[in-house]
Amino acid sequence: MRILVVEDEKRLAQLIQKGLREEGFVVDVLHQGDEALEAILHTPFDAVVLDIMLPGRDGLSVLKLAREKGSRVPLLLLTARGEINERVEGLNLGADDYMAKPFSVDELAARLRALIRRGSGKSLNLFKVQDLLLDTAKRTLKRRERKIDLTTREFSLLEYLMRSPGRVFTRTQICEHVWNYNFDPGTNLVDVYIQRLRRKIDDDENTKLIQTIRGTGYKIGRDE
Repeated sequence: MRILVVEDEKRLAQLIQKGLREEGFVVDVLHQGDEALEAILHTPFDAVVLDIMLPGRDGLSVLKLAREKGSRVPLLLLTARGEINERVEGLNLGADDYMAKPFSVDELAARLRALIRRGSGKSLNLFKVQDLLLDTAKRTLKRRERKIDLTTREFSLLEYLMRSPGRVFTRTQICEHVWNYNFDPGTNLVDVYIQRLRRKIDDDENTKLIQTIRGTGYKIGRDE
């Protein structure tokens, strides 16, 4: 899923880009309204995150012109907290959703998936790595036809790995995303949970999907 983020505050734009990439999105970043309008009209993005306060052409003007010229890309506005009039105007001009600053990137990612899902009619709840299928809506896991029961934390860890198959995640990254930013990465809790997943997913299988990358961390997906 390719996302355009239009935000003139460069540090915030970088944080959004980093967070969305970690959630599995491909993210382009622009900082000016005129550039954003051109990109929206000529690049097939799956969704756009558009700040209202931009240099040059402001976000509401970008939104208005994009809709007038026929763009139907799902679009989420970023607004200043308390600016209700801007939110109402943006929704009336054709925005699909809005978020007030400051906000959680996790929530932003969830809202973008919901917008894209509504716009495409496709399910963004299914993640597949070879014969392993995870359904985040039904909270189910199958390997071929074998149903596998997971605890809530095991499910979150596996979902994090399966959103980016083949990507190597460090223990610190896993701690930060599956537990929280105050979690102590010096413990062996990640390793314990990985072993639990392996017992449930890989122990009775010829093909082992969860791999240890020595000195780095873990990934899911067999080497070709």
